[in-house]
Amino acid sequence: MSQKVDVVVIGAGAAGLMCAAHAGMRGRSVLVLDHAKKPGRKILISGGGKCNFTNYDVSANNYLCQNPHFVKSALSQYSHWDFISLVSKYGIEFEERDHGQLFCLDSAKQIVSMLLAECEQPNVKFRYQCDVHSIEKTPQGFSLYADTDAIECQSLVVATGGLSMPKLGATPFGYKIAEQFDLEVIPTSAGLVPFTLHKEDKEDFSELSGIAIPAEISANDGTLFKEALLFTHRGLSGPSVLQISSFWKPGQNVSVNLVPEADIEALLSRSREKHPNQSLKNTLARVLPKRLVEVLIERQVFADKPLKQYNPKELDAIRSSLENWKIVPNGTEGYRTAEVTLGGVNTDHLSSKTMECKSVPGLYFIGEVMDVTGWLGGYNFQWCWSSGYVAGQSV
Repeated sequence: MSQKVDVVVIGAGAAGLMCAAHAGMRGRSVLVLDHAKKPGRKILISGGGKCNFTNYDVSANNYLCQNPHFVKSALSQYSHWDFISLVSKYGIEFEERDHGQLFCLDSAKQIVSMLLAECEQPNVKFRYQCDVHSIEKTPQGFSLYADTDAIECQSLVVATGGLSMPKLGATPFGYKIAEQFDLEVIPTSAGLVPFTLHKEDKEDFSELSGIAIPAEISANDGTLFKEALLFTHRGLSGPSVLQISSFWKPGQNVSVNLVPEADIEALLSRSREKHPNQSLKNTLARVLPKRLVEVLIERQVFADKPLKQYNPKELDAIRSSLENWKIVPNGTEGYRTAEVTLGGVNTDHLSSKTMECKSVPGLYFIGEVMDVTGWLGGYNFQWCWSSGYVAGQSV
């Protein structure tokens, strides 16, 4: 069977659905192909099933990309306010959480339903559980096979995502298409992902599993995030760790302020004055979980003595060890639990205004498959909406 359409979109995720809807609104005939059984699988599980769909504060500073200016055009053409307006138009109730993050009050299913409703046009079709192969450039555009069916199109949009969450069907297919057309793929790695620890550290801290504390965590490049840190049986997680993981390189340490909301210097000096016989452990237990303090003592980060036995220099060393605790992760949990993929198709090959490949007219890359990675907090979905929209206006 042979079929001709204006646009083929490979991938029925956030970016692909957005692109298909807007290309369809322009009267283009669109065919969306996906190897999964249903669309928007990553949307459905995101944000604990509530979908952190965007943020009240979005700028280019919230993204990692070899070209830091690349994201500006798409974000300005289709902003977070545009998507918030769309969500409101569909009557989807949402709430703001920490740091401007916006979540559905009910379910992530509402976002998928909304996108599918936007695609409900006679000229937009979907095919699921089909494998795309044998893509070729033609004078008119592209020819490809979906299973055994030949399809011809003028524009081909690659919205295949990255390598994170392989259980949802993540594959390197988009990178292979890029390489087929001689486009550079920036080496990929897991982003927004928990850290694993070296054996001794893991043994020491695993008993703290489930304990969360406010923390300030920084990478070697000076990037800093102030959010919760969670001890797990494998290592470290929580929003602050997920954020900093995108900036961490193997072998480097991370520096953690375990007491960002406490004035440790004042606490220690005041307690030493008023309660000289109080142990350091009991003093610090006022601002930290007692078990964490005990583990730090067991690891000889500091000794446990009555406060009166410490001189000012020793107390300052204790303060410093709490505000600048350093640990070297063994690695990350990898793509299995990563929320995003760092790296991808080099944006130097693409137009920042349309997402079209500069050297292959009619070929577009949108969403996570390219070298654009947002912070935790709705930024990656916003990139899908913005890049999908601008490609939809051009294909």
